[in-house]
Amino acid sequence: MSTLTNQSIVATGLEPTYAACAAGGDDFVNSGKDFIHIKNGHTSPQTVTINSQAACNQGFDHDIAVEVTNGEDRMIGPFPKDRFNNANDKVLLTYSGVTALTIAVLRLP
Repeated sequence: MSTLTNQSIVATGLEPTYAACAAGGDDFVNSGKDFIHIKNGHTSPQTVTINSQAACNQGFDHDIAVEVTNGEDRMIGPFPKDRFNNANDKVLLTYSGVTALTIAVLRLP
């Protein structure tokens, strides 16, 4: 598992840096104003799962699973801290596969 670096969006622009998704999953420190940008360069769809740490506003503790179609990308988030942060203030991510799957964690100002 890798800890990803948050990249702050600024008024003058941000050219994000993408990291390869780790087979064992990734995590990042979540301020509640962070989202992830996933790019799937593979020929098959891959699923990103965001681990819920607490129940949603309807009382269920369920993860969010987002399928990223082959050759496409997804912006996912932001993530409410009370639902997604673990004891270390991190959001935990897992993937159905990591071939040609890259990620950037972006923070809103």
